[in-house]
This record gives sequence, C-alpha cells and structure tokens, in this order.
Amino acid sequence: MLDYKLLEALGAVVDQVGFERGAQALGLTQSAVSQRIKLLEARLGQPVLVRAPRIAPTPLGRRLLNHVQQVRLLEHDLLDHVPSLGDREQRLRIALNADSLATWWSEAVAPFHQQQSVLFDLVIEDQESSLKRMRDGEVAACLCTTPRSIQGARARPLGGMRYRPLATPEFAARYFANGVDRISLSEAPAVVFGPDDRLQHRYVANLGVTSPFPHHLCPSSEGFYLMIHAGLGYGLVPDLQARPALESGALVELESESDIVVPLYWHYWRQGGNILEALTDHLTRCTEKWLTDLKGFDNTTGIL
Repeated sequence: MLDYKLLEALGAVVDQVGFERGAQALGLTQSAVSQRIKLLEARLGQPVLVRAPRIAPTPLGRRLLNHVQQVRLLEHDLLDHVPSLGDREQRLRIALNADSLATWWSEAVAPFHQQQSVLFDLVIEDQESSLKRMRDGEVAACLCTTPRSIQGARARPLGGMRYRPLATPEFAARYFANGVDRISLSEAPAVVFGPDDRLQHRYVANLGVTSPFPHHLCPSSEGFYLMIHAGLGYGLVPDLQARPALESGALVELESESDIVVPLYWHYWRQGGNILEALTDHLTRCTEKWLTDLKGFDNTTGIL
C-alpha cells in the first residue's frame, strides 16, 4: 500500500520546486521532508526525483503525482459522508495559456468558484505544450490546441480564440502604407510572445513570408499588448483584448483576411471526481460567450 504522507511530500517538493519551500508548504522541517522522500524511494526501490540541475519528478514520480492528484479529487466527493477526510475547500491545479487568463478565463470561472468554493492553482503554459503538464502529472486539467486526449483523460472542444494583426495608426502608415505583403512583413518589426510561440510565424507564412523577420520577444500578455500599443511593433492580439483599442482608434487592423483562430480543447482526468466534471460542464456551457465557433476551421492555416 502507498503511504500518502510520503506522496504528499513528493507533491510539495515538486510543486514548490525545492525541499525547503516544500517543507514550508507542509509545515514540516526540511529534514523531515527529505526523510519522507528517501523512505518513499527505498520502499519503491527506485528514485522519484531528479535532484540536479533542477528538482523534477522521474517517470515513476510523475505517475505517482498523477495518482495522488486524482485521489485528492475523489476524496473530495466523500466529504459529505466522511467530513474527517479534510477541508471542504478543494484546489484544482490547471495549466492554461496566458491569453486566456488575460481575457475570458476569470469571468468564466468566477460563478463556479462561488458555487463550489474551489481554489485554482494556475500554471501558465503555451497552449501548444500545456498537455505535457498533464502527462507529467503536474495538473488535473489543461487548455491546449490538441484534440486528442492522453491515456486516462478526456478532451472537449471549447471553441477558438481569434487573433487579429494590429498596430498603431502611425506604425501602419510607416510600414504598411502600400499594403501588407512579403516586403512590408520582412521589414516591419513584429512582437512575438516568446521563443516557443509560433503564432506570428504562421501568420506571415500564410502571406508568403518563410524567411526570418524582425521581431521583439515579450513573454507577457499585458506587456505584449503594451508594446504594440506604444508603437514598438505589430502583432496578433486576441480579439477580446483588442476591441476597446479598435473602437477608440488607438489600434488598427492591418488586414482582416488572415485573422488566426487558435482552437482550444479542455483536457481533464477521467477519474477526477465530481468537481472536475462539474467544472468541465460549466466551461462547455459558458465559453460560447467568449470563444469563436470552429465550424469551417482550417487546422493547417488557422483561418476560418
């Protein structure tokens, strides 16, 4: 039988990326947490953590984290019958992309929080790679662009986020006075979210640009938007975030034929208990207000 105090120590060390902070989270000494991890590894006969260069779970450690996370969710379903199991408040660790957090996510889940008293532990991850967080046992659910679920999980389509190529009127007049084409796109500096973000690359490729193009890197949704608003470059801004600036004239759309739509799929553990199922149903119902219908969506170009 697994000792869940030992698994709790493993989860705390991984969540807090270190023994000292993991011990603080559990209200224990660092030595006590270290002993629990060593005892777990001795009982299993193999390591559950990689200590250097950075704390990370081994493949076995990831499977154990998956297991204990699902057990916690299932235990929550028993609280009405067995109150001694623990606190009625539940934490859900979820991976989602920064643009969803900056636009629709908070308003969408606020009613669910009020009804269920659930606490969210959010991990910000690019929508194209957040599924790895579930596979590694770090989160109970995630938003990503992949429709195919991993083993032990389910996936539901929520819709898509529309991105529009925007710039200030002055920037557009300077670089795109003769229209948006391969020459202007090769000269105008763009703003790219980060080194792993390929959205801007997909946009310019749709317009015939396959060579490198000048760009800033800004891994922050708010900072990304502010750089475009300040005239440092053009970039693909979520429609939900862009509307006020477009209405005021602070930003203009460079052209509307190549808007990019990024599909979003909600992935969650099958054995995640009633609270995870309830959140899934809630998101499925309410995201129609914010996300784009994906009928007619071309997955190769991201264009409807």
